[in-house]
Amino acid sequence: MKKSSIAEFAFAVLAACASMSAAAAPAMMKEGMLVNDKGMTLYTFDRDAGGKSACNGDCTSKWPPLLAGDSDSASGDYTIVVRDDGRKQWAFKGKPLYLWQADKTPGDKKGDNVNNVWHVVH
Repeated sequence: MKKSSIAEFAFAVLAACASMSAAAAPAMMKEGMLVNDKGMTLYTFDRDAGGKSACNGDCTSKWPPLLAGDSDSASGDYTIVVRDDGRKQWAFKGKPLYLWQADKTPGDKKGDNVNNVWHVVH
């Protein structure tokens, strides 16, 4: 292989790598609490146990689960649990993650301590 061909090949590989983005974490810490990619506060539910969600049916209209896509994979503190309906949900340190329907803007945390069983993730 000529030097120019090797250089062209290396440049093409580097360009392809630069265009690929690393898989983003499903959430991040912001102002001391865990939020999703839109800045909305994430919660855990005390009744969840054993890496399984206890919030199903009507509960999910108030507490939407933070869903994972089919191609998403666990990484670090983030794992994926399978819900009763077969959908995949993100969990943080083994606890499934949820949003609260009354939170309307990033930073809202109106769901903290609802019924003493829902908590902001810190």
